[in-house]
Amino acid sequence: MATIQDIADKLGVSKGTVSKAINNAPDISETLRKTILDTAVEMGYSKLRRQRSHAKKFCIIIENMEYEEPHQFGYDFIIGFRQMAEPAGYIVDVIHIDEQTQKKTPYDVFMLQNDYIGAFVLGFSLTDPWMKDFKTSHTPTVLYDNYISANPFIASIGIDNNEGMTLAVSHLKKLGHKKIGYLSSALGSHIMQVRHKAFFQAMKQNDLHTEPTYAGSSYYITQCVEKHLSRLLQMGMTAIICSHDLIANAIMVQCQQLGYHIPRDISIIGFDDLPMCAYTSPPLTTIRQDRAELGKCGYYALDSILNNVSIGTILLHAQLIERNSTSKI
Repeated sequence: MATIQDIADKLGVSKGTVSKAINNAPDISETLRKTILDTAVEMGYSKLRRQRSHAKKFCIIIENMEYEEPHQFGYDFIIGFRQMAEPAGYIVDVIHIDEQTQKKTPYDVFMLQNDYIGAFVLGFSLTDPWMKDFKTSHTPTVLYDNYISANPFIASIGIDNNEGMTLAVSHLKKLGHKKIGYLSSALGSHIMQVRHKAFFQAMKQNDLHTEPTYAGSSYYITQCVEKHLSRLLQMGMTAIICSHDLIANAIMVQCQQLGYHIPRDISIIGFDDLPMCAYTSPPLTTIRQDRAELGKCGYYALDSILNNVSIGTILLHAQLIERNSTSKI
């Protein structure tokens, strides 16, 4: 594995210059610092440094997800991860990252600069710059609801979305529903693509007719409601499954404003079981993913990678939570 001297020899600079760049000394240009750090990562120095480091630091990297309050989606992930990591002696930092930072600093370089030995990554879209970095990264990393193939340093965790969608469709079928629609956020994220595909698979498994027009997706919730809800209602849908609870709640509100009674006239199912679901009007039937348990899984997967166990994907079971937004047709 590379040493500081190896990096210095390759770049034709002094060993002291390399050390300054790695330790963020102020008396070195940003251009040279970036060149040295990029070379260090390329030569595998980051791995050597982490093995020798006494600092045991993880980071939870978050984008596009609220997490500071108990009612927010990302909060329980952090609690679950910390419940496992901190008793094991790790320091856990929570870092909100943006696209500009990702463009400015490669992922492995960011981790090296900040002495992090591994990361749990939440909320990334497929277009985020670091999603490309993950393909070749040598930093132990666990992605929630994203997937990178053929990299032993990257693991994925989530719930079994195929199982969850099958539970939702099967529940509606038992209630007598045959015409079931699906509304989703834009398909620009891995998990929205997975759930979209899972809906059609679940319909087929339950021997229910479906076609592409049975589904609709838009980037904004309001746009999804305005563009697709009336069309599904005009098609005679008696139930609608939504890719997440916020869309489901918006659909219920709009249906009620249009004069529909829920669930007598139309049944609605959400996905994720946000804390608000028990308090919507009516309380929302949804598919639960235990976010605290997923946070713990994030730690398990990261610890496994650090111990040379190459984890691919961990999926927790989904659970149908029946409330009052579904009933017999």
